[in-house]
Amino acid sequence: MLQTMRSTAKYVWIVVVIAFVGVFLFAETSGLTDGNVTRGTSIGKVNGQAITVDSYDRAVRSITERAQRDGRALTLDDQRRAENSAFDQLVDDILLRAELNRRGIVVTDEEIRQAARSYPPPEIMQSPELQTDGQFDPEKYQRYLSSPGAGDVRLYLENYYRSEIPRQKLSEQLVTGVHVSDAQLWSIWRDQHDSAVASYVALTPELVPDSAVKVTDQEIKTYFREHRTDFRHLPGQAKVSVVKLPRVVTAADTAYTRARAEALRAEITGGAKFEDVARRESVDSASAAQGGLLGRITPAEPFVEEFKKAAFALNVGEISQPVLSQFGYHVIKVDEKKGDTIAVRHLLLRVQQSDSSAAVTDQRADQLARLAGEADVPTKFDAAAKAMQLPVFTGLAIEGEPLTIAGQYVPDVSAWAFGGAKKGESSELIEADDAYFLARIDSLVEGGEPSVDNLREEISRTLMRQKKVDALLPRAERIATAVAGGKTLEEAARTSDVQVQQAEAFTRTSAVPGLGRLSEAIGAAFGLPVGAVSAPVKTRNGVYVLRVERRVQADRTAWEVQKETQRASLLDQMRRQRVQQFMVNLRQAAKISDDRDKLRQAQIQSAAG
Repeated sequence: MLQTMRSTAKYVWIVVVIAFVGVFLFAETSGLTDGNVTRGTSIGKVNGQAITVDSYDRAVRSITERAQRDGRALTLDDQRRAENSAFDQLVDDILLRAELNRRGIVVTDEEIRQAARSYPPPEIMQSPELQTDGQFDPEKYQRYLSSPGAGDVRLYLENYYRSEIPRQKLSEQLVTGVHVSDAQLWSIWRDQHDSAVASYVALTPELVPDSAVKVTDQEIKTYFREHRTDFRHLPGQAKVSVVKLPRVVTAADTAYTRARAEALRAEITGGAKFEDVARRESVDSASAAQGGLLGRITPAEPFVEEFKKAAFALNVGEISQPVLSQFGYHVIKVDEKKGDTIAVRHLLLRVQQSDSSAAVTDQRADQLARLAGEADVPTKFDAAAKAMQLPVFTGLAIEGEPLTIAGQYVPDVSAWAFGGAKKGESSELIEADDAYFLARIDSLVEGGEPSVDNLREEISRTLMRQKKVDALLPRAERIATAVAGGKTLEEAARTSDVQVQQAEAFTRTSAVPGLGRLSEAIGAAFGLPVGAVSAPVKTRNGVYVLRVERRVQADRTAWEVQKETQRASLLDQMRRQRVQQFMVNLRQAAKISDDRDKLRQAQIQSAAG
């Protein structure tokens, strides 16, 4: 059974283990450890079983420790993600334990011993003390495991595998019977490799003015009733205004950082150990802790191109000149070369404002904070922005998601907006690596269960778009009729004052500019004879009339060559999906309450009182 530990054994953990990002905040800064809220206080329940502040605290602390390995200061958005990840992890753990008990799945002491000897967890394999030349050394591990000083590690392994192996057994039960036929594989291959080139006329909703269609209140109510199950718990929404005070990095700042990198390189070439300098100076704390070690990489690794180009040009033991990338200046050393693989170290210096430049920006930030004044006076926000000659940007913050405005991430604002702030309130000054930010809430809608009222605008837009598409059908039918009467598609299009466009070669699964992805229009392009013109094809994004110019069938010989690789990949995907759906079903069947917001609000009110 344990021989599958590295294959199907992983599927439940893949679903259950949440990405470790964020920072421990809730129990310490929300006040949950004060007053009437104790470490045993319930912050939620799963089928009647409480999730306590204590277990939640420990889960968030674990997430924090992993997240802080990169040395980056964590934002409020990171903190909120950590809280949500911890809660989800605890919910899944409770549900899985109950399912394991229901199925009678247990683990024996011998299974634990065998797993501990043969399959050490990743965090142990990555320990520098158990590596030789940058790779895990099984012999070192076995010697250490047998040593008197390994008692704590043996206890950790026992606890780890007492939890892990039953989940692996459950995973095996869930994926039993998953298989895929040659016919399925060939169909998928054809979808991905049959290709078509098509010309088309696109009649899109933008051609119909809003004034030409009307959506009634009854239509909105009917749509909501018929699609009620499509709408889930709605997150809160906040319209916010934001001003940004950039930390402008000058050419002098870049030159200063390069000079520092050159000085460190000189220190190393002068006799200092690369590892010692990296531990002391590198801002990449994860690799710095291991003397700058990044491990083994190949040219295909997803490293920054500037870094890879410089690293693979080095000889073993050679120290690079400072290399500039989007992350800053790197000084690189190659420890070993084997074929196209290198073992590489680096130290990283981030390009940032010099002390004098930062002091000027900090003074302006203090001025902005003073001018903004009282947080609950909205007009002071506008006055401060005007006085500082800073533009005001507006955006929509969604509860649980980081705020972006015009494609740029704005840290902390979303977490602040849904952490007890009120309409009209301005934030404190938010400090980030590249700028200071100040935000104001212009409107705030609490999240909750979907209703006609809080979905009215969204449903109205959907219905209006559908009606516009319907209104375009007669126009598309006239084009198709004209072609059937002897005109070319181009001639018929000109008559209707639209143009014929051409899509480059695409497959059934391609995202095609102008046609969309997995749309009825793409399907029609593979059903028409070459040279034929379609009847109007209605999609959610418009109405199309198509002509297939060329079609190329998939190569069956090429498919046969890779068939087994494709089968293995698809089976892996299907097994993952089965486990994911299993977890979804467990959650849907469970009664889950999340009382964190209630407790947070209670603490805010208590502090205010």
